[in-house]
Amino acid sequence: MKRIVVFGYSVMSLEAMNRLPKDECSILFIANNEAEAALVAEKGFETRVIDFRNDDDLVSVGIGDNVDIIFCFYPKDSDNVFLTISARAIDKSLTIIAIVDESESEDKLLAAGANKIIDPYEICGRKVHEMLTKPDISNILDHTVFGRHDLNMAQIEIPIKSYLEGVMVSQLNLKNEKYNLILIGVVDRELDEQLHFTNGETDHKLNAGDVLVVMGPSRGCRLFRNEVEHHGNH
Repeated sequence: MKRIVVFGYSVMSLEAMNRLPKDECSILFIANNEAEAALVAEKGFETRVIDFRNDDDLVSVGIGDNVDIIFCFYPKDSDNVFLTISARAIDKSLTIIAIVDESESEDKLLAAGANKIIDPYEICGRKVHEMLTKPDISNILDHTVFGRHDLNMAQIEIPIKSYLEGVMVSQLNLKNEKYNLILIGVVDRELDEQLHFTNGETDHKLNAGDVLVVMGPSRGCRLFRNEVEHHGNH
């Protein structure tokens, strides 16, 4: 079970914690004060109040020992950069995921040691573009957000000897009665750890280790994940 520590109280951090699979990870929220801690504790999460600027406090919550991933969700980029530098100095192998408010801060966070950067404005812009240019996404949203199904996003890694190895992204047909999913993008581990959105401009040959990011009903996400993870080459 992965040990995850989330820093920074916001709508996004709460949403991220709610989305993380409870059976696969242990989540600790780091609050700035007791009021924040109480709000998050009411939602069922373990909380601690520490000073993220103090290395001893970071070590006290398990960084450098048993923490696998940290999320840096502070509203100020400078705070996220400071936290990233401190955490990376303590644990060279720690996975650090940070949100960015100003796009010019992305390079600073990467230089500080962040593994992945989340730019909510870029994501929002791309989603709006997708909805305007791809009617099928609007249809899924109509049947999930406003219908009887729930809307989920899932990351599905392609295992070795999968039937998807060598398949072009353009050949995937997930928008069907069985899955009713939309492929948002692909993380190509041979290139980098960034999500490459499937905007129709470029195609991609899938390989073992690539990660598919899909969106749609939870049932479709589970079915597709099970098929990818448990079915070999046909």
